[in-house]
Amino acid sequence: QVQLVESGGGLVQAGGSLRLSCAASGIIFRFYNMGWYRQAPAKPRELVATISSGGTTNYADSVKGRFTISRDNAKNAVYLQMNNLKPEDTAVYYCNYADLRRVGSTYRPADFDSWGPGTQVTVSS
Repeated sequence: QVQLVESGGGLVQAGGSLRLSCAASGIIFRFYNMGWYRQAPAKPRELVATISSGGTTNYADSVKGRFTISRDNAKNAVYLQMNNLKPEDTAVYYCNYADLRRVGSTYRPADFDSWGPGTQVTVSS
């Protein structure tokens, strides 16, 4: 079973930047499409960025042009560079497997066997 640990969140002012990291173990990481999800209070969990096993990326409209997803297969890691952050980006951010066709879709936590603890991103206005 995959184990996922997210890090890099924090409190930042609007217009600022953060870089999130996700360390994966228990899988042959390079074979999997991965994504970053986020969940704001009282809202469903949303897939905001995906990266294929080959490195092709895709983004939800809400983050396009501001967020960049990348991966390092040698380190079993996926990253999310977030620039020009907005208060509406405030959420807990998670990484997990991703269906490349479903960027922008919402998920229930039970849709996956496991999640990491997530990392809190708070953007002040």
